[in-house]
Amino acid sequence: MQLSRNELAKKIYDIAHLTGEFKLRSGKVSNEYFDKYRFESQPELLANIAAQMAELVPKNIDALAGLEMGGIPVSTALSLNTKIPSIFVRKEAKEYGTCRVAEGFESLDKKRLCIVEDVVTTGGQILLSVEDLRKEGAIVDTVLCVICREEAAFAKLKEKGLTLKPLFKMDELKAHT
Repeated sequence: MQLSRNELAKKIYDIAHLTGEFKLRSGKVSNEYFDKYRFESQPELLANIAAQMAELVPKNIDALAGLEMGGIPVSTALSLNTKIPSIFVRKEAKEYGTCRVAEGFESLDKKRLCIVEDVVTTGGQILLSVEDLRKEGAIVDTVLCVICREEAAFAKLKEKGLTLKPLFKMDELKAHT
């Protein structure tokens, strides 16, 4: 079932927003938590996310680059929707087998990639991954995400030549509660 943008925002928020007591990565305790894996694991939601994100994909790219771990299901769904190949980017290269940071193409040299992530807060991991991909010769200038949590991520990524295109900002999701 195809959802409108507003319906999709509400469903994502309803399924992923949790209340209770949660310890955050920062060590702080919060009475709310946003569990992104809850929307990534729902086929209907993921299909709707991919259908709406497809409009954000830049022209003339060679592959979607899903970042470990949350970007991989989004990238895969987007690949199925757009018919653009997807590669899978590790946080660090394997120390065995192919010893690669990205799986899916034999070479990244001169390949135009579009980064795909689930949720962006500061963009820190994106910058590390883009640096690794660029070292391998990839051309990267666009980052897509389902949700951007913090406005500061836009400027941080822009400093490194990256344009961030979120499907939603967190305040948009909260507005649909």
